[in-house]
Amino acid sequence: MTSNHNRNPGAPLDLDWVMGAHVNKSAVERRIATLPGKRTVKKEWQAAWLLRAVTCIDLTTLGGDDTPGRVHRLCAKAKQPIRPDMLERLNLDGERVTVGAVCVYPNRVADAVHALQGSGIPVASVATGFPAGQTPLPQRIQEIEQAVEAGAKEIDVVIARNHVLTGDWRSLYDELKQFRAACGESHMKTILATGDLGTLKQVYQASLVAMMAGSDFIKTSTGKESVNATLEVSLVMTRAIREYQDRFGYKIGFKPAGGIGSAKQAMAWQSLMKEELGDEWLMPNLFRFGASSLLTDLERQLYHYITGHYAAKHHMAMG
Repeated sequence: MTSNHNRNPGAPLDLDWVMGAHVNKSAVERRIATLPGKRTVKKEWQAAWLLRAVTCIDLTTLGGDDTPGRVHRLCAKAKQPIRPDMLERLNLDGERVTVGAVCVYPNRVADAVHALQGSGIPVASVATGFPAGQTPLPQRIQEIEQAVEAGAKEIDVVIARNHVLTGDWRSLYDELKQFRAACGESHMKTILATGDLGTLKQVYQASLVAMMAGSDFIKTSTGKESVNATLEVSLVMTRAIREYQDRFGYKIGFKPAGGIGSAKQAMAWQSLMKEELGDEWLMPNLFRFGASSLLTDLERQLYHYITGHYAAKHHMAMG
């Protein structure tokens, strides 16, 4: 994560800025249509992009059937996402390639912290009544505190969507300020659950309010909505990040989540980051994928890059 002296301290809620927001939907769609497809990344650069994507994954398990054993297997994969023989073939023997973080429910944070000890990989925890954000406020804040106490260095909070849908920006801001205070030194990644928000304009407005309230990252989705990360929504959020940086000088991270399962999709998001925000947003301190199955395809594509053919599915088992 970014060092704390560069961390977004937040800003007073500027309602004029929020209310004055405009998003031109057809312009957004036109812009996304110009994004380069997979073929435009030159062959020799492909492996570098694929490896970079691996380092930006928040390897996630958010199942009702999560057990300590499953979390431990996920953490083992997080520490060694790419097989050593493949790294050797890529001339990366001896290099440490790990994912960006492991993301779990608050109850599983201690398991993950234990399994990742000494690896330098942070544990992220969802909190605040994930995924719906409909539990009482004191309970949502308590969840953050428990996750932080258990050792989570990043907290993925969900907003109460009703505040956005009713235009109650003050309540959204005040709640997020309290979440940020409860996070302490741990970084706050704010999930907007964009599939539940009415319009791209509301996505833009919610992004601004989340950053003013002190978010370190803004994230598209919980992965549990009927519509998860889309490039259109991501463009709108990255433009808000750019505007916030122009105004206050702080760099906010971005995390698309939900439904990103292929290397080809990952490259589209990487292209978007590079073109809209610059190369710094290709690094894990400012960019993450929320994913559970993406790593499998990135590994398959790297194997193909190295050998010229695809591995059988069972050679790339997740855990």
